[in-house]
Amino acid sequence: MAATDIEPRPAIRRPGPSLHMTAVRGSVVGVLTAGVTLAVAHLFAALVAPASDPVLAVGGVAIDLAPQGVKAFAIRTFGANDKIALLVGVYALLALAAVLLGAAALRRRRYGLAGLAVFAAIGVAAVLSRPGATPLGVLPVLTGVGVGSAAMLLLARAGRMVTVTPPSRPRLLNRRQFLATTAGTALTAGATAAVGQAVGRGSAVGARSRAAVRIPPPVRPAPPLPGGVSVGVDGVSTFLTRNRDFYRVDTALTVPQVDLEAWRLTLDGAVDRPRTWKFEDLLARGLVERDITLNCVSNEVGGPYIGTARWTGVPLAPLLREAGLHTGQNQLVSRSVEGMTIGTPLAAILDGRDALLAVAMNGEPLPLEHGFPVRMLVPGLYGYVGACKWLTSMKVTTFDAFDPYWVQRGWAADAPVKTASRIDTPRPFAQRRAGPVIIAGVAWAQRRGIVAVEIQVDDGPWRQARLADGPSPDLWRQWTYRWDATSGSHTLRVRATDATGATQTDQRAAPFPDGATGWHSTTVTIT
Repeated sequence: MAATDIEPRPAIRRPGPSLHMTAVRGSVVGVLTAGVTLAVAHLFAALVAPASDPVLAVGGVAIDLAPQGVKAFAIRTFGANDKIALLVGVYALLALAAVLLGAAALRRRRYGLAGLAVFAAIGVAAVLSRPGATPLGVLPVLTGVGVGSAAMLLLARAGRMVTVTPPSRPRLLNRRQFLATTAGTALTAGATAAVGQAVGRGSAVGARSRAAVRIPPPVRPAPPLPGGVSVGVDGVSTFLTRNRDFYRVDTALTVPQVDLEAWRLTLDGAVDRPRTWKFEDLLARGLVERDITLNCVSNEVGGPYIGTARWTGVPLAPLLREAGLHTGQNQLVSRSVEGMTIGTPLAAILDGRDALLAVAMNGEPLPLEHGFPVRMLVPGLYGYVGACKWLTSMKVTTFDAFDPYWVQRGWAADAPVKTASRIDTPRPFAQRRAGPVIIAGVAWAQRRGIVAVEIQVDDGPWRQARLADGPSPDLWRQWTYRWDATSGSHTLRVRATDATGATQTDQRAAPFPDGATGWHSTTVTIT
């Protein structure tokens, strides 16, 4: 090479943004974009209709599409907190998707916008799929995505990088601007979410309607409970369950807020005279009061999803007969305000049992979470068959013509309550001293009644427990047994016999498809 030739200088490769820096920026941009989008959507949903909140709509779709095994696992694992667990899962998935969306937006803004468009489509489809949805319900989703898109572009612009040489490393183009933009966006999202919460509470029309209700005295009050319904043992469930302690199992992610001014109850289908009632129309018919035990088909052996309350309501059978039932009909399909359908055998309503349209529970208007303003209650049937909450319509039809919500998912169409019993005390793995130990609990067989309860210690003989008073076959009964306990680890078992003479089976079966079976047992240590 000649001396005058100039050797080309090697190209200097400037490093791009580090993987760590890209991940941090992507997380910040994505999560804040999602926060603004959801906060704005939540605020507009509070103004339009709470059910149009995209997170709730997506959660509702998830509940509808979840396989039976997943639903059973959620109820068994999380109990009354299953809805909270679902929402936490939805938000966790959204957070993960938001991080990926933010990283895409940093590479190409159109990628981020395309991702938001996908989320908008999912949200719109979920909202429109919910019962009672209207085109106006998509407004929160579209508004949230529109504002979120602007926030994403602003954040992506503020998060631009530049490579500095020396020392040849990437840094934010304007660190102060990025911090100010992210802080402002976070404050905006938080303030919008807080306003949405406040608007939601302020527009809780159901709470206002319930506060204004005055339930008239029943024309047929429930007879006083005999003094012997309780065994008087600590740890045994109270005979009447307080409203705040009563179990709740349903598919509503948020408790429906029903405006009594607009609420109507309709009866149609295969009847001669379809009817529509206002709330005051039902009260004017004269109310009756009954003590009834209600339990959920999801209850595992020894589970907590059972309770007894003093219900006040309108007898259901006369309403149906007055409408003129067509021959050959065997199902009453009830529908709640959020779209749940429940099918009840007409024979179970018309056979003389105290089937009610309940308006009060333990002396006060139905709590919102337990069905305000009106719920159906048919003794002897599991709740998914005979206890529709937030009732808004009833239709007389046949089982061949219509499958309600749970039947579509494989549960039995007719589900009479099975004979069952539970040990309430001693608790599992309890430690007691040798000597007299009181074993106590509850047993139930609605419509048949309990006539005997037996206790077995380890593999010993079955011994008769003492039954408390049982004023009605539609109520559970408490029982107690005095055990002379000896040192060691012991397994206690319980079984009950109903008034037909049938003793509950020891064959263990899961709740699906028509209720659990098996003997409840517990292990204790005696010292």
